[in-house]
Formats: sequence, C-alpha cells, structure tokens
Amino acid sequence: MSSPLVADGARLIDAPTGTELGGAELQARVTVVAGELTALPAGAILALTAVDLPSTLRYLGAFQAQRAVAVLAPDLDPEPLNDLVERFQPAAVLGVEPGVPVPGGYASADLTGPAWVRADGDGVEPHPDLAVLLPTSGSTGNPKLVRLSRTAVLSNARAIAQALRLDSREIAPTSLPLHYAYGLSVLNSHLVVGAAVLIEPNGVTAPSFWRAVDEHRATSLAGVPYHYELLHQADFDPAAHPALRTLTQAGGRLRTDRLTHFARRIEAVGGRMYVMYGQTEATTRMAVLPAERLAAKIGSVGQALPGAEFGIRPLPGEPPQAQGEVVYRGPNVMMGYAENAAELAGPDELRGELATGDLGYLDDEGFLFITGRLSRIGKVFGNRVNLDDLEHLLRGHGLAAAVPGDEDRVVIWLEDADAESCTAAAKELAERLHLHVSGFRVRPVERLPLLPSGKIDYRALEGR
Repeated sequence: MSSPLVADGARLIDAPTGTELGGAELQARVTVVAGELTALPAGAILALTAVDLPSTLRYLGAFQAQRAVAVLAPDLDPEPLNDLVERFQPAAVLGVEPGVPVPGGYASADLTGPAWVRADGDGVEPHPDLAVLLPTSGSTGNPKLVRLSRTAVLSNARAIAQALRLDSREIAPTSLPLHYAYGLSVLNSHLVVGAAVLIEPNGVTAPSFWRAVDEHRATSLAGVPYHYELLHQADFDPAAHPALRTLTQAGGRLRTDRLTHFARRIEAVGGRMYVMYGQTEATTRMAVLPAERLAAKIGSVGQALPGAEFGIRPLPGEPPQAQGEVVYRGPNVMMGYAENAAELAGPDELRGELATGDLGYLDDEGFLFITGRLSRIGKVFGNRVNLDDLEHLLRGHGLAAAVPGDEDRVVIWLEDADAESCTAAAKELAERLHLHVSGFRVRPVERLPLLPSGKIDYRALEGR
C-alpha cells in the first residue's frame, strides 16, 4: 500500500547523514512505520516533530495508516505536553526525549524512536476522515487543535503545487519547522508531485543550511517575513546558489521594499517570487500571487487557490463596497476545532467555509488585499486604530510590534531602540494619525519575542 502523499519518484534527502530515500525504498520505509502505527490502540497520535528523517517518516506513516496525527513542536514543555495527553488520551506519543517521565497509563516503546503507548486498549476513535491535527498557538499555553481531513490535506497540497507550478524536478529545503503549517505544506506539496525534500534542521542563518542547498542543488526557498529580514541583513543573493530559482513568502506581510528587493534579485537569475496567504484552519495556504503579476499587484496576497474562492463579509455599519471580513471557501477548510478526545470524533462543522478573522477587500480581478485583523484593533482616546498599520508606519524606525494598552492607549515595542528613538516614533504616530502623543507608549526591546513560526509572539508582549 503506497501513501497518497508520496507520489512515484518522490525523495527525502537527509542532509546531516547524506541518506537519500526514494522510489520503492521510501515507500517501503513509510509502510513499515504505518504498520507499527496501525497496531496501536484506538485514538489519535501525538507526534513531537523535529526537522529530521525519523519525524518525517512518522508523519508520512501516520497518514498512510489513516491514523489522525497531531504534529507538535519537538521541544514542547512537559506541562503543555502532559495537558495534551490528559485531554486527548492519545494512542501514543511519538518522538519523546529519552528519560522524560512516562505519564500514568502509558508505557515506553520504540516506534521509529522513543515513544509512549497507552496501556488501555479502549479509547475514542477519531472521525474516519480526520488526518492531521495542528495546534492553534505556539509551544506554550493549552491550545485547541485544528482538525484537518485527508481531503483537506491532499487537495491543498495539489492546489499549491498547481499554483506554484511544481513538478518532480523540484528540490525544496526545510527552511521552516515541520510542526508549523507552512513548513508541513512545503513537504506535502512537493512529495505529492514526486519532487524531493531536502531535510536540513538548522535554518537559513546556519552555514550548514546553505552548504546543503548548494550540494544538493535545492531549487526553492520558503520563508516568513522575519526570515527575509534576516536574509536582507546578510545581503542574501540567489545568484550565489546556482540551482535556486523560486522564492516563496507567507506568514504575514513583508514590507514592500523588501519584497521588491528580493523579487528583483530572483528575477535577475531567471527565477520567480511568489507571495502567499493562508491560515492553519485552511490547511495553511489559501491564496497565491503569481510571480508575473507581483509588480502590478504589489500589496496583494493573490487569488484563491484553484478550486476555491474568497468573499468579503461587510462589517456592521460599513458600506458594502468597503473592506470587511475575508471569508474563504474551499476543500481545504478544517472540520473544526477540538479541545478533547471526544471532539476528535465530531463531524465536519464548517463544510468548506472559513471566516478568517482578517480584514480585506477584493479588486476587480479577484486579487485579495489584507488590511488588518479584526482582533488587531485598538483604541486611542476613543479612536479605532489598526495595530498592524501602526507597525507599518514605524518601519523606518526598525521592527515594531503593537499591542493594546490600558485605557485608551496602545503599546508599541521597538526592537533594538534607545529612548530617543522611542520618543521620535511616538511623535511620528501622533502626527500621522492626528492624535495626542500620550496615546502611544513606545518602549524598547532588545529582540521581539517570536513564535516557532517566526511570527511575533503578541501574547508574550501583552504580558509585559
């Protein structure tokens, strides 16, 4: 039995060891793991998923075995991990660190690495269509799990491959964590068309990553805005990597000057840059801006993936033609959330329609422009302000993060700034928005806290 995610010709290249698995050998390895997981008791599987070959095989084996698998950060702290075990009563927990205390009701085992297996054979059987579970937050807190069906995962992988024009000649490095929806979708969208994935665990700032990119002739690079800021600081030039021909960016808005800079550089070597938009609740990506339309549609996140569409739900009190909440309809929309084992057995609650919580509008060609987030609205002396807009207004002062403050104020954290810079930033906001300067508290921070995805951890800032 072959995995529907692993097409003929697909390959995994493990950069640290030089191991390459492809064709019948890869299928056989996945089938062995699938057999081990099939024999487990009823219930979902929790998989602590690092950027390495064993983690990748465990994920692919679970998908082939039709076992619902929660893909989690490999360094998940004991408290949230134990909370997930208690709430979801998984059949097994894969990828655990040796020596970590085994929770009650579980026994140690070896399932392509150290694992815990539930001793009790009785358990809640997840919905038969449920395939992948992804948390709604980073490595802290007690997250809900996003329920993704097999149809959602496969349709999204194929639609992304079509929109990005992927084929079996592609070699994609793991520039993003596999427990992050964007990183997992890079794996899925390449394997489903028979392409190769280069497993390199150290990320874009590590010399070993770029040595592997060159040695194995990787053809593409995926990143979020923070990665592209780091690459800009390092004066990254695709011309230094002869096989690299595609750059993709998602995970938030990349400042326009950075976007045009990287687009020009990749175009100079005959390549292309794609901007994308997505959410975990839609199996990650929902829209792609074709490289050939980037210059004409700068600021847009593109058009809906093949087989999907966007709509705009007007806000109360706003005219119909104004911005509103972005609504997405497509086969890759989640079944719903789950907070415990019983909810894993629940039906498809959304039926292909997702209210994203993002604000935006569509132009006359159906290109989507994101203008903010419903939850990213603050007030300054009774005036509604978009916190994302505040951050973009301060780009000239460096990387900034805005969060709601007390009363009628907002707090802006400015990375690597001094007191003078903070004062200047507050004055600029006051002048631009015609509001009193006391409504903006700009504070310095050495480094903005980040989630594993590379996005700003606003929750951590709100607690300071």
